[in-house]
Amino acid sequence: MDRSFSISRRQLARMAGPSAIVGARLVRAQDNRIVLGQSAAFSGPAMQLGTQFHAGARLWFDQLNAKGGVGGRQVEIRHLDDGYEPDRCVANTEKLIKDEVFALFGYIGTPTSLAALPLATSARVPFIAPFTGAMGLREPFKREAFHLRASYDDETALIVKQLIELSQNRIGVFYQNDAYGKAGLSGVTKALAARQLKPVAEGTVERNSEDVAAAVAKLAKSGAQAIVQIGAYKACAAFIRQAKQAGYGGKFYNVSFVGTQALADELGKDGAGVVVSQVVPSPYNPARPVSREFVAAAKQQGRVQANFSSMEGYLAAKLFTEGLKRAGGKPTREALIAALESINEDFGGYRVSFGPGNHVASKFVELSMLTGDGRVRT
Repeated sequence: MDRSFSISRRQLARMAGPSAIVGARLVRAQDNRIVLGQSAAFSGPAMQLGTQFHAGARLWFDQLNAKGGVGGRQVEIRHLDDGYEPDRCVANTEKLIKDEVFALFGYIGTPTSLAALPLATSARVPFIAPFTGAMGLREPFKREAFHLRASYDDETALIVKQLIELSQNRIGVFYQNDAYGKAGLSGVTKALAARQLKPVAEGTVERNSEDVAAAVAKLAKSGAQAIVQIGAYKACAAFIRQAKQAGYGGKFYNVSFVGTQALADELGKDGAGVVVSQVVPSPYNPARPVSREFVAAAKQQGRVQANFSSMEGYLAAKLFTEGLKRAGGKPTREALIAALESINEDFGGYRVSFGPGNHVASKFVELSMLTGDGRVRT
């Protein structure tokens, strides 16, 4: 880029406003790199979620870059730790946007993503594949937001359906007392209301806390045949252990955000029979080509644990790459958005599809069960 062109672009961007500064100069400023920005939990009680998702995404991008990237451009992820706290996520997002990342990618969690999304939409920065199924990020429709996974409404609908089919209609809910937990509670409540039912009891835990004693006291004696949990793995594991110690003999169901492998690791033998809904194909079942592809890549690389969280990161990176390839030789953010909206592909048994009014790629949901020896059955 010659000097005279650089000056004229800066002058034009200043006249158009702050968001245009980032959008107009972005790709040229990155030369032969595409830099994605990720704010996620890399410390604290939810750190395994951020760590595993990031590892899976890096696995895909490392393979891609080894083959020359996309159009000769290497794809990088700049990641910042927010500890699963919204205020820290906002500060990280402001920094990433100021630093002119091409897109925001792989944010972990509902409260953090809800805090970041308005910044992304204001700056017109694509916000791709957040690790959350909250409807508050999907409705009302935001042109910058693209979701890989099914919603918590989809997950809780399947959980409730399964429980009703097992003649278990007395259902309690243990949920994180924030936007994430309330999104899951809303999904359970809606699924039950469709059957003229409602939760028999509810208990809460604060974000990044394992203080579940009050919730256990309330739910363990509620008469619930099953308890649906909407929390992160540390708190959910603490609840399960303490509920069992209190004599509760019912079933435990979790949504995917809990972090399946992290929950299994926390619980050990206490995990036997715990059910978790999933929004990506199982890395433990070789039936789908994409599962075989991911596991083979993880084995070859040798540092990535093949689990549901890293699988989702891998698929999210694969989805972004497909959009980038379609965005042309000199991609812009607007070109990326249009390109993502054109995707209708089968990723080896996992179909993803967007459109101008549809930014949710998949409705895939299935149930898995933990064993007492740390494994996951699907």
